[in-house]
Amino acid sequence: MGTRTELVKKGVSVNRDVVVFAFFLLLSFVFWYLNSLGKEIEAGVRYPVKYTNLPRERLIIDQPQAILNLYLKGPGSSILKLKLSGKKTPVTIDISKVNYKRVPGSKGFDYYIVTSGLTKSLDVQLRSGCEITSIKPDTLFFTLEKADVK
Repeated sequence: MGTRTELVKKGVSVNRDVVVFAFFLLLSFVFWYLNSLGKEIEAGVRYPVKYTNLPRERLIIDQPQAILNLYLKGPGSSILKLKLSGKKTPVTIDISKVNYKRVPGSKGFDYYIVTSGLTKSLDVQLRSGCEITSIKPDTLFFTLEKADVK
């Protein structure tokens, strides 16, 4: 029959060379992936947002942005760990510690936060060993109204 041997499993003929090729292809993919985890890469990770420490007697209405896309630069293993951590703990935006400004020309209590000013605070919260290169959206809008105190 020649130099090729065939394995028969459940009535299907599988060429031994194909099995060996598939095994080494998979093995090379695993080594390539492990090698890439040690290199510095850039990737985006989505995080839920929680707003805390609102001014006294104020409430946020008009639900602000609930998800931030953080673009990170760092070791592939650190980014993979952040991406695989199933339920992510929300990043906290402490309204009392950020520089929020009134939307120009608004008659109500409309405010905004430029997210580039949150980078240091978010770095501390993530403790990932990665550097935040950008945050999307670049501006968070919200409305603060007086709470009805009874």
